[in-house]
Amino acid sequence: MKGYGQFCPIAKASEVLGERWTHLVVRELGAGSETFNDLRRGLPLISPSLLSTRLKTLERAGVAERCEEEGGVRYHLTDAGQDLLPIIMQLGTWGHRWVRSDLSAEDLDPSLLVWDIHRTIDTAFFKAERTVIQIEFTDYTSKFRHWWLVITDDVDVCLKDQGYEVDLKISSDLKTLTAVWMGDTTIMNAIREHALEVEGSPHLKKNIAVWLGGSFYADVKPAR
Repeated sequence: MKGYGQFCPIAKASEVLGERWTHLVVRELGAGSETFNDLRRGLPLISPSLLSTRLKTLERAGVAERCEEEGGVRYHLTDAGQDLLPIIMQLGTWGHRWVRSDLSAEDLDPSLLVWDIHRTIDTAFFKAERTVIQIEFTDYTSKFRHWWLVITDDVDVCLKDQGYEVDLKISSDLKTLTAVWMGDTTIMNAIREHALEVEGSPHLKKNIAVWLGGSFYADVKPAR
C-alpha cells in the first residue's frame, strides 16, 4: 500500500497492517496455522493469490517467515510477529466489546466456526484412542451441513464421513452454535431452549461445556 509520508510510528505500523486481511493473517499465524492450506481454512473467503500477497508483505516487513521444511512450506511469526500478536488479540477484545457482531447472515461461516472449535477442544479430556464428534448445521442443505471432528492426540476436521462410529452428535442452526462459541449464550441454555440438540455418549454430553471450549473472546462482555 502507499505510505502515509509520516515518521509517526502509528503511520509506519499501519503501512504494514493497514491492508485488508492482514490482521487476520497474523491472527491465524498466531493461532497455530502454519501451512498455506491451514491458513486458508481459517480465512475461507480470501483468495489464494491475495493470501500469498499478504504473506509476502508480512515477510518483507519481518513479521512472518517462510520456511521450507520436509513435507512442504510452513509459515511462522518472527520475534516481531510475536511482539505484534498481543496487539492484534487486544484489537479483538475491543471489537467484541464495542462493535460486537450481531451474528447476521453475512457474519456467519460454518467452516470458520468448525475450524475455530477444533483448535480449542480439550484433547486431554478424552481417554479413548479415538473419539468422533459430528456437527450438523440444521439450516444448511449443502456440503457444509455435516462435519466430523476426529479426536486423538490432535483434532482433525473432516467434511466427509470417515466411516468411524460417532460418539456424540451436535445438531444446531449455525447462528445458535456461533452464539454459544462467542459467549452470547451457554450451550446448556441452548439445549434447554431446544435450539441445540446433543445425542450420544452420556459422559460426553454431561461434560460438553468442559471439553468443547469457547472463543478466546467468549468472556468479553459487551459495552452496551
